[in-house]
Amino acid sequence: MIEFPWVKYYPKGIPAEIGEPEYPSLVEMFEDSFAKNTDNVAFENMGKSITFNELDQLSKNFAAYLQNKCNMKKGDTIALQMPNLLQYPIVLVGALRAGLIVVNTNPLYTPREMEHQFKDAGVKAIVIVANFAANLEKVIENTSIEHVIVTELGDMLGGFKGALVNFVVKRVKKMVPAYRLPQAVPFKLALKQGAGLTFNKPAVTADDLAFLQYTGGTTGVSKGAQLSHRNIVSHTQQITHWFAPLLEKGKTELMITAIPLYHIFALTVNGIFMIRIGAKNVLITNPRDMKGFVKELTKHKFTLITGVNTLFNGLLNQPEFKNVDFSYLKGSIGGGMAVQDAVAKKWQEVTGAPLVEGYGLSETSPVLSVNPLDGTHMMGTIGLPVSSTEMAIFDENGSQLQQGEVGEICARGPQVMKGYWNKDNSGVFFEGAWFRTGDMGVMDEKGFFRIVDRKKDMINVSGFNVYPNEVENVIANHPKILEVAAIGVPDPRSNEVVKIFVVKGDQSLTEEEVKEFCDENLTGYKRPKYIEFRDVLPKSNVGKILRRELRLEEDSKKTA
Repeated sequence: MIEFPWVKYYPKGIPAEIGEPEYPSLVEMFEDSFAKNTDNVAFENMGKSITFNELDQLSKNFAAYLQNKCNMKKGDTIALQMPNLLQYPIVLVGALRAGLIVVNTNPLYTPREMEHQFKDAGVKAIVIVANFAANLEKVIENTSIEHVIVTELGDMLGGFKGALVNFVVKRVKKMVPAYRLPQAVPFKLALKQGAGLTFNKPAVTADDLAFLQYTGGTTGVSKGAQLSHRNIVSHTQQITHWFAPLLEKGKTELMITAIPLYHIFALTVNGIFMIRIGAKNVLITNPRDMKGFVKELTKHKFTLITGVNTLFNGLLNQPEFKNVDFSYLKGSIGGGMAVQDAVAKKWQEVTGAPLVEGYGLSETSPVLSVNPLDGTHMMGTIGLPVSSTEMAIFDENGSQLQQGEVGEICARGPQVMKGYWNKDNSGVFFEGAWFRTGDMGVMDEKGFFRIVDRKKDMINVSGFNVYPNEVENVIANHPKILEVAAIGVPDPRSNEVVKIFVVKGDQSLTEEEVKEFCDENLTGYKRPKYIEFRDVLPKSNVGKILRRELRLEEDSKKTA
């Protein structure tokens, strides 16, 4: 048995180990849930819902189409490129049932990014929303894609509503650039044809690949993390145990999914886990429309919500958010970036429910650790490792450090990937299969881990390490500041100094006020030397602030 030094701090009833996967593959896990939850609503989007029974049949029809019309075989790769729509779970489950490897693709990718991912993964088929099909047209000849299935935003809404949404999106809002893909098949036609075809269930094993989940690419060339059925089934078991304190037997949970399902966090925690427990999942197609998002929240008695710090902060700054009914909300989980203390405190005040932080990566399915959900969470930490997971702090030479020392967070467990697809993985793991996360962290005496920062984001001020997360977390407490990002910029005297980019929450905020606040709350070398006010900060598709973009802007100024 693995020794877990932090087990005694686990929430009551959470096992240290999960044992072997309870299902041989995701396919069996899905089919078990379909049988148990037939008439319950599985997903809802734009007011339209589908039951588990409908998801079962529609996904089977889609799988049959892929097998019979596209001649897709077990182990072939298929790309999914669309926002949160009812089409997503249908295609996702259908592709996995056909034994395919799913390649989730950000709809906002540029043609160059799409081409890299499709070529690297050897994608044979793609399901893409029409809004971005013009980008596919530009690169498809350079890829191995043979089959294109195009869907429109309103395809699963049915009747007049679906037709109206598609008309408005295409003709009124002009959101669908003209494209020419002669081989493209409409999604609705694929479903219709699949309904008349025979689905032949392939023999999918735990060690077969389920996903090539590509890293964001914000730190360089995007790489495909190989995630097997074993990885994802084990991960689902791990978080099922961890969520147990919030789940009431005999009651259906209602999850709000604003993070896009193509992102690993939403894919497994919101999508696959919610299917596993028979929960209702409300998909938000455009969470950046904060007013519309808040309006949608008022329609639901939701019990769970996930997001990133910027999403929670954005909601809190909507005047109507305080009028949402939070009486059913049990917990909120933040990931993807650090949850700032100021945001967590305000969220608790407004909603009456805790906002706890978890941690993981695409390479780890993603959850490695999360704060306890029984009320014993520790703000400012990423919590405790989930069941059957070891986390430790290592130095650059692969030696484990003592509790309290800062180093690279490394982890091993059944949810950790096999390695990167078609890449040299020699530097990815330390000896003993310890995956190197690239994040700097520290473990306290109770086994709770805290992220200090990404290695590459660390700022060196006269030999002192300054971590942007810490600077941002402190400055975000200023009542007039909405968002803040910190980077290091070159300095002839101290190697680097701190520069911050601030989005005002109150337009009366001055640079002098920010400096005074920093003088009071940060030691000298951590204080920003430069302060720049911005209307917005660059963000990823899930709302994570991109410090790399800010550094590139600063570098371009030097060469201009």
